[in-house]
Amino acid sequence: MKRIGLLSKADGGTLSKIIVNITLPAVVIVSLAKISVTGALFFLLVMGISFNVLTIIAGSVISKKRSNVERKYQMYSMSGYNIGNFGLPFVQGFFPLAIPFLLMFDIGNSVMLTGGSTLLIDKLVGENEETSVKKIALSLLKSTPFTVYMIMLLLRIGNVGVPSEVLSILQIVANANGFLSMFMIGLYFEIRLPKKALYLVGEVLVSRYLVGIGLALIFAFLVPLEPLLRTSLVLICVAPMPTFSVINCVKAGMDEETVGFTSSASILISLLLMTLVMLLMT
Repeated sequence: MKRIGLLSKADGGTLSKIIVNITLPAVVIVSLAKISVTGALFFLLVMGISFNVLTIIAGSVISKKRSNVERKYQMYSMSGYNIGNFGLPFVQGFFPLAIPFLLMFDIGNSVMLTGGSTLLIDKLVGENEETSVKKIALSLLKSTPFTVYMIMLLLRIGNVGVPSEVLSILQIVANANGFLSMFMIGLYFEIRLPKKALYLVGEVLVSRYLVGIGLALIFAFLVPLEPLLRTSLVLICVAPMPTFSVINCVKAGMDEETVGFTSSASILISLLLMTLVMLLMT
């Protein structure tokens, strides 16, 4: 649709607002409405924070000889997972029972993406921290999906349900999330890269996916987990770079073209790896 001129990259912004504020919250409500809050779900929340911290530290070690801007680019690009707009719609039609696991992981993931990662990265590169815990909390509360996450989590901890009539309506909205998310990714997708940045981008992507595949192998073969939880974690390990990381890279001083290419290449690589995981683990 973009190539024939019917839509433009700018239309992705409108789709993004619909997804973030309407269809994704509907998925969260429908998926969490009847779950029992178990230790496994809280384990996923902790993993959402832990994965980000681990990959940021790995990026810091790998990029220690580079400039601060390139170090930040490396750490932001290696950390964070695109769950709401990619991971969730990707598994929605194949593993619907895994959706609560991905959503709980995304709560911890969101804490890092909306400020936690910046706090840690600024500390690792030796710069003054511009993000406070208060700013992170305010940023999270401004996020519609995160606010819905928290409301549903509290409701389920209190064993409070959502009326079936409401769920029936929201299910129609939730069903649109997968298509709209993938369509938005298509509108944003670009493969243009300055030649001078080719080596840097290659190293960043190789580092991200080597760490991701390493974590995936650990959870697949070494950690005793129930099958659905294991599959969810392995899929998450190879999920693509999130939009928040793209924004943070540009704020750190990297040019948009390089960061945009990194994000698009990440989507392609993750699409292949996640498909492979689904074929091998089903």
